Amino acid sequence: MAISQAMCTSFKQELLEGKHNFLASGGNSFKLALYTSSASLGATTTAYSSSNEASGTNYSATGSALTNVNPTTSGTTAFTDFADLTFSTATVTARGCLLYNSTNSNKALCTIDFGGDKTSTAGDFTIVFPSPTATGAIIRLA
Repeated sequence: MAISQAMCTSFKQELLEGKHNFLASGGNSFKLALYTSSASLGATTTAYSSSNEASGTNYSATGSALTNVNPTTSGTTAFTDFADLTFSTATVTARGCLLYNSTNSNKALCTIDFGGDKTSTAGDFTIVFPSPTATGAIIRLA
């Protein structure tokens, strides 16, 4: 099993089909779910699954809601991002995560590999997203 860093292929197609709305107000709802090193996540992931999802104190199955950053452009690049996400006072171990559209049949956006197991013990487990810029945002179309 492995988690690889990838923009899901199905997400790329669904963007062209107009299935994802990233507006901060009135857009779709997106979530982030944590996974163990036993998970298989990558470009071929199409939707959220509870298989090998992390579990622990103050972490619930299906993960947690993300706060959208309105899409914008800079030069010839369009991009969007999310606010940092914290699972407070959590005891959990995760190897990676899945971002998905909880409004639209839990369709997968991207998978993220943390590069190794990350653990918190009765502390904050925080996902820090990159700066919402043309070169840093988590979702960019150049």
